Amino acid sequence: MTSVAHLRVVRLRWLAIIAGPSAVLLIGSMLAIVFLPHPVPRNATAVQRTYFKYCAECHGADGRGSWRATLFALRPGNLTNPRTLSGLSDEYLFNLVKHGGAPIGRPGMPAFGYHLSDPEIRAVVDYVKALSKPR
Repeated sequence: MTSVAHLRVVRLRWLAIIAGPSAVLLIGSMLAIVFLPHPVPRNATAVQRTYFKYCAECHGADGRGSWRATLFALRPGNLTNPRTLSGLSDEYLFNLVKHGGAPIGRPGMPAFGYHLSDPEIRAVVDYVKALSKPR
């Protein structure tokens, strides 16, 4: 084997040693960012914990929408904008959270009636409505 051919083999081996683990780490990091749940602050109230666990993935921690939702071409709306929720009754929002959006023409919103009790849903609706109020 000539020295030039030997150098090429050595370069390819080193490239595989460096690029292989780097690619695995990069792909693993991207998957973790997309699929791990939103972190919940330690000082969060019960309703905030519920919001972070079930809603923040699409609506974002602050209600302005999440880049994860954008990644999957979902448009959850800006819950901090007063016009987003104006004119929507508490009962409408309760049914939207409990039964999902498909029965009323909003197929992107999943149903949470199996995961949350009625009082928890009402608390989340109140919390979401409070996001749009000026502070």
